[in-house]
Formats: sequence, C-alpha cells, structure tokens
Amino acid sequence: MSNICFIGGGNMATSLIGGLIAQGHPAGSISVSDPNESQRQQLIEQYSINAFADSGPAMAGADIVVLAVKPQVMKAVATSVALAIEKGAKQPLFVSIAAGINLYSLQIWLGQKQAIVRCMPNTPSLIQLGASGLFANEHTSKVQRNLAETVLKAAGIVQWVQSEAEIDAVTAVSGSGPAYYFLLMEAMIDAGIELGLSRETASELTIQTAIGAAQMAKESDVDTAELRRRVTSPGGTTEQAINTFESAHLRDIVKAALNAANRRSGELAELLGEKKPS
Repeated sequence: MSNICFIGGGNMATSLIGGLIAQGHPAGSISVSDPNESQRQQLIEQYSINAFADSGPAMAGADIVVLAVKPQVMKAVATSVALAIEKGAKQPLFVSIAAGINLYSLQIWLGQKQAIVRCMPNTPSLIQLGASGLFANEHTSKVQRNLAETVLKAAGIVQWVQSEAEIDAVTAVSGSGPAYYFLLMEAMIDAGIELGLSRETASELTIQTAIGAAQMAKESDVDTAELRRRVTSPGGTTEQAINTFESAHLRDIVKAALNAANRRSGELAELLGEKKPS
C-alpha cells in the first residue's frame, strides 16, 4: 500500500483523506503536516492518521506528497520540502493542487528532475463529487500517474489533459465551475420568490432540479443539447424561457466568463510563480 503525505491539512486535503479512508486505504499509511495544532488534532481524531507540525517527518517514506496549500504560500512550502528531500527524504511523486502555479515554477522550487503532477480539483471534492484535471511532467512514470489518479479519484472523477495549458481551461470549466451553477441557482431562487414561492420552496425545487438535471446528463446516452431539445416542446413554457436566454446571448456570456477565468489562471502563474526566460 502506498504511503501518502499531505502538506497542508485544510478542506481539500481533508476531503481526499476522507475519500481514501472510505475506500479502504489504511490510516497508518497517510500522514499530514500542518502548522495548526487544532487542525492536526482534528484529523487525528477523525481519521486516526499521522499528523506533524513539520513537513520533514510527515514525508518520511512517502510515495506521493500532495501539496495542498494556497498558491500564495506554495513557493515557501515547496522550497522547504525540497530541503527535506536534500536531507535524505525518499524521492516521491509530488501533486500540486494550487491554482495558477505552473510546472516551471514547481520544478525550480522542488528540483528539475522531480516527478510532478499538476491537478485542478473543485469544491464538490469536499463531498467526494469533485472533478479534477491532471497533467504530469516528463519525469512522472506510468506507475506514478496511476498513483496520482488513485488519490484524486478518492474525491470524484479525474481527467488527464494533453498539455499544461489545458489546466488553465480545466480551471475555467470545472475548477471555477461550481460557482457558475450556484449563481444560476441563486438567480432562479430569487426569480421564484418574485413569482410568489416561499424561499424554502424555491430553494428546494431549484436545488433538486439541478441535481436531477445533472444526473440525467451523466446517465444519458445522448448529449446535453439533445436532452434540452427533448424538454423543449414547441410553443411551450420551456421554449419561451430558452428563447429568452438565447436572445440575451447566454452562450456568449458563458464563453466570455470562461475566457476570463482561463486568462486569470495564466496571470496568477505570472504573479505567483517564477518568470520564464524570454
């Protein structure tokens, strides 16, 4: 069984740990380092894993190290981890779940020949319904790719992409995506209230409709466009709503929003990472 270490014990690490434990991964093979004593104690009590204040002891014997820290502190954390490696720690696979931190920067901080996987998960990972995009550098073996996939599957589905640039697109589509659906649900609830429903009724109907539509799309053997057509009867109520969305150029709005998110992901790499030589 692989030894898995998490650097950072926040929400995303907790969700992955919970998923791994639920899938039968032994608690004794999971460790975490976090400077927050109360967070460490909570993880110990909840999952019976090993928790440390420093990354060095947590990484001892690790096959995979998940860097589950905020992008703003990734450089300091990765540099510290690299020192632990130089002092004799096992050469593990590193998985970064920090948005906007590219492989170029990670390889400078961790070491040019380190096996590294960039991952972009999303917040539904907290309930094991996440979607994650992954991209591995050239030093990552097939066995290590499988290991990274196993860890991330503990929180939902995973999709490998063919280029690092696609991670920015993953960020725009699924990384930020839950907020788009929350915004739509928020708008539907408000509109329902204006039409005379109570907030409780509008909320329950909106949320269940979102769950049902998503499950239908997941299980159907046709694409979402066909599912929409099947619901949209000519001259009916749904057609009137769809026509209103189309006349307001909803597709163009969504495209512009995802392009903005994609662009910002690239900007974060410039702000928080190392500058690539021109």
